Amino acid sequence: MRLDPDRHRRRSIRLKGHDYSQPGAYFVTICTRDRACLFGEIVDGEMRLNDLATMAAACWQAIPRHFPRVVLDEGIIMPNHVHGIIVIQGRGEASAMPLHASKEPLESDASPLQRHPNGTQPGSLPAIVQNFKSISTRKMNAASGMSGTPVWQRSYYEHVIRNEDDLRRIREYILANPALLNFRR
Repeated sequence: MRLDPDRHRRRSIRLKGHDYSQPGAYFVTICTRDRACLFGEIVDGEMRLNDLATMAAACWQAIPRHFPRVVLDEGIIMPNHVHGIIVIQGRGEASAMPLHASKEPLESDASPLQRHPNGTQPGSLPAIVQNFKSISTRKMNAASGMSGTPVWQRSYYEHVIRNEDDLRRIREYILANPALLNFRR
């Protein structure tokens, strides 16, 4: 069956003209494939992580080891998605935002997409998200014995954080997310 390119064209949600490799703060949401609840459940307004969620969290926290210009701000793993704030710093620039990740040496399991980007600019937000998805998928598949099983949906949501008010609102949203999800049921 052939797809009609006019009806089945993938539309970019990226901010037109924005360079996603330049310093800035980004709010990202990465959903599991088919929004499957792989990472645990919400009980009394709190997220209860399972083993897969713990692996995803470790991969998220490892992002700055693979991308030295990155600092992680608030983040949370939900049953079927991950929310987080990724800050790309300038060369030699210190951040006023808190650093939630340890400064350990680079891991040997970094995604080949970082080294051979196939069109994705190295160090950019898309390269960071590709790296996270690749490493976390391999680790989760290895742990579950399900080699080659997709974990994440094809794309992700991102929002360029433009000012301190925007950052504050997004941090509050991330921290309140488990209670919000529980309330919506």
